[in-house]
Amino acid sequence: MPNMRTTLTLEPDVAEKLKREADLHQKSFKETVNTALKRGLGITPPKRKKPFRVKPRAMGLVAGVDALHLNRLADDLEVEAWKDKQPR
Repeated sequence: MPNMRTTLTLEPDVAEKLKREADLHQKSFKETVNTALKRGLGITPPKRKKPFRVKPRAMGLVAGVDALHLNRLADDLEVEAWKDKQPR
């Protein structure tokens, strides 16, 4: 279901509490209001999937290979391979 825009008139104490919650959890005011409404209405949020994590591994680079220019190295190797396939 698409989001619905609406205007709410909040009592000052409720607005202040929501603002503090948003700041505390570093969430937007809109997200904090939606979470509070869902909690109050008994709507349970869907379970979040475990975040994808990248496991870093040593690249085992040899001296003289600049890790910041690996794309250029790959391009150079591809050009060399293409040249080798061309008729002379």
